[in-house]
Amino acid sequence: MLYPDAMVPAQSVRAVALYVHWPYCARICPYCDFNVVRDRGREHEQADLVEAIVADLEAQGSLTGPRRLASIFFGGGTPSLLEPDAVARIIAAATARFEPLGPIEITLEANPTDAEADRFAALRDAGINRLSMGVQALDDAALKFLGRNHSADEARRAVAVAARAFDRLSIDLIYARPGQTVAGWTEDLTQALDLGFEHISPYQLTIEPTTAFGRAVARGAWSPPDEDLAADLYETTQTVLQAAGFDAYEVSNHARGLAARSSHNLHVWRGGDYLGLGPGAHGRLTLDGTRTATVAHRGIADYVTGVAGGTPWSEHHPLSPTDAAEEKVLLGLRTVEGVALADLATLGRTMDGGPLAGLIADGFLEVDAGQVRTTVTGRPVLDGLLKVLLT
Repeated sequence: MLYPDAMVPAQSVRAVALYVHWPYCARICPYCDFNVVRDRGREHEQADLVEAIVADLEAQGSLTGPRRLASIFFGGGTPSLLEPDAVARIIAAATARFEPLGPIEITLEANPTDAEADRFAALRDAGINRLSMGVQALDDAALKFLGRNHSADEARRAVAVAARAFDRLSIDLIYARPGQTVAGWTEDLTQALDLGFEHISPYQLTIEPTTAFGRAVARGAWSPPDEDLAADLYETTQTVLQAAGFDAYEVSNHARGLAARSSHNLHVWRGGDYLGLGPGAHGRLTLDGTRTATVAHRGIADYVTGVAGGTPWSEHHPLSPTDAAEEKVLLGLRTVEGVALADLATLGRTMDGGPLAGLIADGFLEVDAGQVRTTVTGRPVLDGLLKVLLT
């Protein structure tokens, strides 16, 4: 059985976060490769899934033993389609199982349709205190290309409603679309900044081969921007947002002040433990003194059945010290905090020579007070740096 017996954390007060995956969407976007399904006609299945998520939370909580709850993140899919009373139930189960560290961050992802905006107040009353909204673009032609089911005006109205309901508000935007120019992206960002959010995640459009966009690019229907233009768009993002008072505290995340940074994401990027709940959700738990990777069954029925039978995970395995250190480096170097020099030493990377010393000498990495960080020069080419550093 995949809920292992008699596993006890090395430190009983270790903090743990929760990621809850709600896989339903009103429409599947052509760039999305997440574990999602259409929302229609699945009411009974959804009720069963809520029950399974709560049961999975209880079972995994029994494995971990006493922990302090750091944060909760409802992702997807489109968790703003989840009924507010179900949201409240999951939150209540989480805070009953794990004592919160304090007034914790509880984030929910939403789409900016008028219908979902009508639910924002109820979601706030259910316990959500931070909303992350998938605006993606503020131009109707771009939204149509991206397969979104909202207009630019709907997005603006939804952000205004959300700003009244939530003290913490983040939006996502997608850039590096075909035909996009630096001037056009500058205008997009400038318009977005008038909306009044405190956190923004601008993501470069990534073409995954298994998506509708991946198939379209493969058959030559259109092409994404070349590397030089993509780099210019990235630099434009940094320049415009920095001038508006947003700090890039992670490669794709910008916040107006320390309080606006996502505490849930920081917990994950720092290598904290988190439960993955819901179909296909990934988790990282310290069990029996070992960091353990978990992956839930992707299929909704498989997950529900698996939870009932004590086997919610399609896989779970302890990470070796090397794998755990590599993961910490991969995540940590995305942030302005960086990673401890000691974590790199675990991988045999020291300042005495080799790839770490070379990347520091070339100005891509820097060391300060025992922390290794990417420089302004290194951030745009982080994927390449990691390949050099870890290979």
